[in-house]
Amino acid sequence: MLPFFSLAFYSLYMKRLPDYLKRGIIDTEKTKTVRHILKSNCLNTVCEAARCPNKSECYAKNTATFLIMGNNCTRNCRFCNISCAKPEPLNELEPKKVADAVQKLGLSYVVITSVTRDDLPDGGALHFANVIKEVRELSPDAKIEVLTPDFQGRKESIDIVINAAPDVFNHNIETVPSLYKKARPQASYQRSLDFLNYIKQNSNILTKTGLMVGLGETKEELIQTFEDLAKIKCDIVTIGQYIAPTKEHLEVARFYEPYEYDELAKIAQQIGIKHTFFSPLTRSSYKAYEVFNEN
Repeated sequence: MLPFFSLAFYSLYMKRLPDYLKRGIIDTEKTKTVRHILKSNCLNTVCEAARCPNKSECYAKNTATFLIMGNNCTRNCRFCNISCAKPEPLNELEPKKVADAVQKLGLSYVVITSVTRDDLPDGGALHFANVIKEVRELSPDAKIEVLTPDFQGRKESIDIVINAAPDVFNHNIETVPSLYKKARPQASYQRSLDFLNYIKQNSNILTKTGLMVGLGETKEELIQTFEDLAKIKCDIVTIGQYIAPTKEHLEVARFYEPYEYDELAKIAQQIGIKHTFFSPLTRSSYKAYEVFNEN
């Protein structure tokens, strides 16, 4: 994620970033059309909320990752730039608005994610299901990927989304166990593994997860994480470089070189991960359609 920077910090940070992590701004008629459709439907995207470095590329391909249930998160992960202010009430019209935008954009692959909503009894699971339902009604041929929070491990909430039958069920473990206390103290590595395992054990839906590197993890810890994911038969794993949103967020421990992603992918595949998508600018939903088609 590449969220909002102060101008001075952004200028300094961009000078420090390796060239392979820098992305120019692309503004075309397609990107303008995508922004217009999203704005006219009063929709949020993680592309904007997290200032994703791939935003322009994805917009140019008429793709976007919809961020539902508001812009405010009930957790305060120290790598993320999404606001942790008090969440807004759910917008009951949002599922139809997302479906309308998907139809207007002519999307064949849709990614739906959300902020974490621990304030809701079901964590927002029913809202996810309603979005899936509305998208399918207007765009029956579109493939749907959901990237959900952990619903605090509630199986009844996971079941609600499973029963809505997305094509891919994504939940990010984000980092290795030793860094949870520092990076995402309100989450649990084991709970996220159990979450992904529950989906696999109770459906035929493809499971997917993603990690960031550069937070201070070791190669041995990444290998152990790959082994954990292989044991629960997670189908797709993505890895990308962590980029600090601001100087108040966790510092980057180091920048991985491009060749290191290839090495990690080979290790993960040897361990038993079927499909890997590892690169410096990979984010959870980056080229999600291409990744899905590899399955």
